[in-house]
Amino acid sequence: NIGHIDNKTCKYECKYKSRTSRAGLQFPVGRNYRFLRKGNYAERVGAGAPVHLAAVMEYLAAEVLELVVGYLQRRRIKQTII
Repeated sequence: NIGHIDNKTCKYECKYKSRTSRAGLQFPVGRNYRFLRKGNYAERVGAGAPVHLAAVMEYLAAEVLELVVGYLQRRRIKQTII
């Protein structure tokens, strides 16, 4: 069953594990690394920079989502009162 490997099996048998999954993030670390290299931001890009960038982006996305959910909940309550 090569097409589907669960996390327990992958922990011991997989040869490749993405930096995103190693960091426990949802935003892509490899893509950030590529954009940092190609964007002419610096001559060299450290290994931790794209991981940190992905973590910050994920945090900001979660904060924005939380604000939107709170706004929609307040708006729904106001609509039911009127």
